[in-house]
Amino acid sequence: MHDDLAATWLSRGGLRPTRQRLALAALLVGDGQDRHVTAEWLYDAAARAGERVSLATVYNTLRAFCDAGLVNEVVVDASRSYFDTRLDDHPHFYWEDQQLLTDAPRDQLKITGLPTPPEGTQIARVDLVIRLRKA
Repeated sequence: MHDDLAATWLSRGGLRPTRQRLALAALLVGDGQDRHVTAEWLYDAAARAGERVSLATVYNTLRAFCDAGLVNEVVVDASRSYFDTRLDDHPHFYWEDQQLLTDAPRDQLKITGLPTPPEGTQIARVDLVIRLRKA
């Protein structure tokens, strides 16, 4: 089942189903659940599953998934990005003490206006990361 979902997911993005892409896609979406992962998490999960891939391959594959519109990259700081399999517009909580990214309740967010984009451009996406730390 994991491989079927992974292959369908890759074809939705127009990506060729190579062995490594299939393996990484199965870890990301094979169970049908949305998730937020770092490249390092995916690399470790692949190793635990017996897949032999380099960290560079994981980064390159995640970039291909982003370019194909299959995942969104959420940058939480200059050194840490998460890759989100949920593609609709929604805010995130970043739990600083745990270095964990989770979905925040979308229905509680109200954006009353956005700045006018510069001439010749349009707003592609708005990322909102709400940082949390223990009080």
